[in-house]
Amino acid sequence: MNIEADGKLQEVIPFKVGFRRIEIKDSEYIVNGKPLRLFYFNGQPIKLKGVNIHETIETGHYITPEQMRRNFELMKLNNINSVRLSHYPQDRKFYEMCDEYGLYVYDEANIESHGLYYTIYQDDMRKGAAGHEDGSKKGTLGHNPDFLESHLSRIRNMFERNKNYASVTIWSLGNEAGNGYNFYNGYALLKDLDASLMSRPVCYERALEEWNTDMVVPQYPSAASFEYYGKNGRGVESADNRPYIPSEYSHAMGNSNGNLYDQWKHVYQYPNLQGGYIWEWIDHAVKIKDKNGKPFWAYGGDFGKDQPSDGNFVADGIVNPNQDPHPAMAEVKYVHQNVGFEAVDARQGQFKVINRFYFTDLFKYKIVYKIFEGSKKLKEGTIPLSLAPQQSAMINIPFGYFKEKPGVEYFVNFEVITKEAEPLVPAGHQIAHEQFELPAQQARPMYASGSNPLLNISESADHVSVTSSKLAFVFDKNKGVVSSYKVDGMEYFMDNFGVQPNFWRAPVDNDYGNGAPKRLQVWKESSRNFKVAAVKATKKDHLVLLSVNYELAAGNNYLVDYKIYPTGIVNASITFTSTTAEEAKAELTAEAREATQSESAERDRRRRESSTLEVPRIGIRFRLPVAMDQVQYLGRGPEENYLDRQKGTLVGLYKTTAEAMYYPYVRPQENGHHTDTRWVALNMTNGKGLLILADQTIGFNALRNSVEDFDSQESDADYQWRNMSPEELANKDYTAAKDVLRKQTHEYDIIPRDFVEVCVDMKQSGVAGYNSWGARPEPEYSIFANQEYKWGFTLIPVSNMSDITNRTKYRY
Repeated sequence: MNIEADGKLQEVIPFKVGFRRIEIKDSEYIVNGKPLRLFYFNGQPIKLKGVNIHETIETGHYITPEQMRRNFELMKLNNINSVRLSHYPQDRKFYEMCDEYGLYVYDEANIESHGLYYTIYQDDMRKGAAGHEDGSKKGTLGHNPDFLESHLSRIRNMFERNKNYASVTIWSLGNEAGNGYNFYNGYALLKDLDASLMSRPVCYERALEEWNTDMVVPQYPSAASFEYYGKNGRGVESADNRPYIPSEYSHAMGNSNGNLYDQWKHVYQYPNLQGGYIWEWIDHAVKIKDKNGKPFWAYGGDFGKDQPSDGNFVADGIVNPNQDPHPAMAEVKYVHQNVGFEAVDARQGQFKVINRFYFTDLFKYKIVYKIFEGSKKLKEGTIPLSLAPQQSAMINIPFGYFKEKPGVEYFVNFEVITKEAEPLVPAGHQIAHEQFELPAQQARPMYASGSNPLLNISESADHVSVTSSKLAFVFDKNKGVVSSYKVDGMEYFMDNFGVQPNFWRAPVDNDYGNGAPKRLQVWKESSRNFKVAAVKATKKDHLVLLSVNYELAAGNNYLVDYKIYPTGIVNASITFTSTTAEEAKAELTAEAREATQSESAERDRRRRESSTLEVPRIGIRFRLPVAMDQVQYLGRGPEENYLDRQKGTLVGLYKTTAEAMYYPYVRPQENGHHTDTRWVALNMTNGKGLLILADQTIGFNALRNSVEDFDSQESDADYQWRNMSPEELANKDYTAAKDVLRKQTHEYDIIPRDFVEVCVDMKQSGVAGYNSWGARPEPEYSIFANQEYKWGFTLIPVSNMSDITNRTKYRY
């Protein structure tokens, strides 16, 4: 725009202009007798891979342009293409950068009256005015004409200020403010204002499927909800089929974002599922200093005594306050990736490549394949491919001949890499990956050790010892713990804290949301107050078999059978008996059955109570000397991963340290887990250490802290007392708060210990993430107590990497 006076140019105000076509229209897809209406951008029905964003940074409220740009860089690097401005318009620089870097903006009016909830009064609309209540109900301001201009002015201001930014793609009437008269008028206003410009979609979550939203934009739907709407086109029979794009989903509070893959497999399957917006981008916490001058991230409850707050509830982003991505970002990147792969005949090297881009041919990218024999790369190559948007093609990987080795797995990995730099994305950046295990595995041969040195068994009232000139393996009957494991003079277990049952994890935020810390408390008790019902040691050939039967506080049994070799190798075969099993049917020794039946009435009661529960994890734990802090493993990594959040990680060989495996969530909680692990070794810098080899696969944690360190209930900190009235302040109920409320813990509470605690699990349950106020892990990612589980692993002393390679070839 040029400003002139008396024919002379006084000022030039530049403004970048973009041209695009945005429309919602009927498609060729017919569902339930009606065409699907889809959202089109420049003629293509795109998928919006979005996040919600608030202005925040660890140093305070103001976001510098550099910090803003870093946010966009992280989004682009992780396949995020859209942002919802929750819940108000942003600084003009934000829109200018979105124009420049190419993100779709879901602009939202500064309206929210969530505290009054969503009751519509038909008899007297003005009941919704502030201060008027009808019993326990509060009226919706969105249906109160006294507040009409308050709503319309904010909607109008948003439009007039931001209408010319090319990145603004969707308008939102506001957030969580009910629906009714004012929002009907607001919808009509926006449609009228934008009719002669771009006629962009107008959306509003609380309209649900009423007429005043062009897309159905619900909050926190499950994978099943995605699938239902994909199959049926609508949730209400009388409604039209509209695009389904959740305005908020996958609540990223703490260690979360489970089930993302399950939601996105439906998004890619059904045309009318056109994406969604993760809640949210960044944890809301600010950096301040503790009493010792150490900086930490402060959240609600840290700013004055007994001030109303929501605790760490707004620490709910997929990046930390310092813009360090959460481990869950790997899953976000994976589900959003714009290139997909499917195995057609993996053994013959036949795969399908799918170009999910809408405007980009794949010739811009390099597609690399890598063939692995376990952790060893056998072959690498590049596949030249020109593939138009939204098309697929068959490719063949030239495997060539390789002799399959017993006990070795084979994988083919794909990577899609930028050839040239793109805005905020450098050349050589991986935009997509996939991994397939080849059906080429032969069983590992059985390990055979010599008979020397001879093993001896000695037993007292307190201990069972298996010893030789090479080995000392001691089981403490009273504590139920392997108190010593010494091979060639080297003690592996720190402070007698050896192998013992473990069923508890430090609760994640979603666990608190669904009541798990209290509901599943019996498994914490079972990890501490286990009783040894029977111990039996026998010789078989040149081996010693040591059987331990634990009675758990939950009422069932945990059976650990050790097979001890003269070389010092120890295999553990473990059975978790069902909480519904009858004693006579469980796999118990006669001595064990006699022992357990002595208190059968009480055990039966506990077993019945536990039979409906899930188990946080089924495993064992032990502690190693801190010098054994070098970690290498063949499993999913490098980021932490869980049963319901693992697709973004690949099975591979990774090397790290126990200290580096810790992830500092704003409120400390379970972290650092790895699934699908074939083996993990913990070594000293000289290579000596301990290999844990899975019978099948295991999950593991190896950290410089204990489970208890991350369990806020074990802390001396106060509880997160939330929005309290004077009466509530005067009557804090600590008994009711126990195992229900989180405690006010912080990263400064996590001090590395002088040991490495190793948790080895058959499984750990998923972290969930549909929301953080009730959603549990899905059944397929849960461990139900009323089933029997068998698993096992082997402890193997090692001296170097070559030793590890040789030892992992066998079964034990």
